[in-house]
Amino acid sequence: MHFKNLILLLLVPLFYFCSSEAEVDVLIQNGTVYDGTGAPPYQGTVALKGDKIFYIGNPKFFTAKKIINATDKAVSPGYINMLSWGVETLIEEGKSQSDIRQGVTLEVFGEGMSWGPLNEELKAYMKKNQGDIKYDINWTTLGEYLQFLEDKGVSTNIASFIGATTLRINAVGYDDSKPNESELALMKNLVHQGMKEGAMGIGSSLIYAPAFYSSTEELIGLCKVAAEYDGLYISHMRSEGNKLLESVDELLTIADQSGIRAEIYHLKQSGKKNWYKLDQVIRKIDSARAKGLEITTDMYTYIAGATGLDASMPPWVQEGGLDQWIARLKDPGIRKKVIKEMKADTDQWENLMRAAESSDKLILVGFKNDSLKYLTGKTLTEVAKMRGKSPEETAIDLVIQDGSRVGTVYFLMTEENIKKQIKLPYMSFGSDAGTMSPEGVFSKSSTHPRAFGNFARLLGKYVREENVISLEEAIYKLTGLPASNLKIQKRGQLKNGYFADVVVFDPKEISDHASFENPTQYATGVEHVWVNGTHVLENGNHTGAYGGRFVKGPGYKK
Repeated sequence: MHFKNLILLLLVPLFYFCSSEAEVDVLIQNGTVYDGTGAPPYQGTVALKGDKIFYIGNPKFFTAKKIINATDKAVSPGYINMLSWGVETLIEEGKSQSDIRQGVTLEVFGEGMSWGPLNEELKAYMKKNQGDIKYDINWTTLGEYLQFLEDKGVSTNIASFIGATTLRINAVGYDDSKPNESELALMKNLVHQGMKEGAMGIGSSLIYAPAFYSSTEELIGLCKVAAEYDGLYISHMRSEGNKLLESVDELLTIADQSGIRAEIYHLKQSGKKNWYKLDQVIRKIDSARAKGLEITTDMYTYIAGATGLDASMPPWVQEGGLDQWIARLKDPGIRKKVIKEMKADTDQWENLMRAAESSDKLILVGFKNDSLKYLTGKTLTEVAKMRGKSPEETAIDLVIQDGSRVGTVYFLMTEENIKKQIKLPYMSFGSDAGTMSPEGVFSKSSTHPRAFGNFARLLGKYVREENVISLEEAIYKLTGLPASNLKIQKRGQLKNGYFADVVVFDPKEISDHASFENPTQYATGVEHVWVNGTHVLENGNHTGAYGGRFVKGPGYKK
């Protein structure tokens, strides 16, 4: 009798497991599992049930609604885009095609500008200066904006930092002035609000007006508030070129004096004469980390960046916002002074035209005015020759005529440093681009190829073809590392009970195809993507599903 009871005790839970818990929605079998920790891969099974990972481990049988045979394929967590500009493109089209097809399952916004908090003046300004993508602004706070996207429908998860520029505009406007006591208090209160809503921390972009006018002390004050919620300070530093080392020192000072964790956005060395500084930057970061500061970095995998023509003009002429900037450029005396400063080498502001060394290394990719779109894809040198003017005069004319900063690609970096950065143990990745398709409104403007190829380029070119780092390390830097830096819960790893953000791809085939000449070419090699258990990409094709959610940071309060 005792023996029969023992057998019964063993069989009952086994029967229960096999009959109920063993019924899953998706069974991914025969794949090579990369769990997002950097550990060596293994042949295993991943099972999804609802929005969670139900099982991961050695090969195991389950009853499943859908079975994926992942033989010769890699199975990994979904990738985290640490710097996405999908803030408007996802309003237009929530499918996130260019990123989903690379395995991205989380878009993180907030480099300087965030789509909340917004006062009425800022809403009006943003509405007036919309480009090809038009939309109503029916939200005020950052949390309301992110919830709006989720409710509208997005294929990727979404998250955001609070933009330090946005905070400044709310309180001070576009002027070059120090916030007074009440203005600084307003900015801090907005940080409290944003962090409680689920923001990831504070994001700054200090080469651009009006962020350029922010003092180190102002940023420390804002970061002290974000640190109360275990947020992250992430920064496009004050200089990535002539004053790169001093700018790293500023970021380290902000981290140290505010008690916040900090990350450098898209680490780079702009301009040939600054390429040698990377080793010194690494030493500064390593020294700070050895002393206990939590400092990390991210990057994109190209030798060219992309921003606007504002990054080739002095910040003083841009004070007061776009309308006042354009009005000043129309003044002959001011115009002459601006051209002189654009031609001069300086460490007082970040002049990307000078850093590129030649206007034929500037490609014009984003115009607001339809009458200028025929210039898309041409270099600034080509347009200047067409108009019989200098590159500096042409840049000024284009800003005036287009009524915008004019999207521009700048060739600034070196391939050698790209590879050296990829190897850094604290390096993650961000596209610094929108997420889109080649059709519809998106076809009216061009873009940087990083929008379509940044992550696939890492896994294809730098991992498979050039062996810069191993595949398991690359996947860790796309998943577990950024999830840890963001302090988000149950994402970034393949682990029982974690959210089912999962990618199946072919390591032998994954490749980027976007080029500077033809940047809107989808990457290939990613076969399946699930976001919160929703099958968004199936056999390389978008399913039309919207599984994305607003992912909240460590300070979130219900």
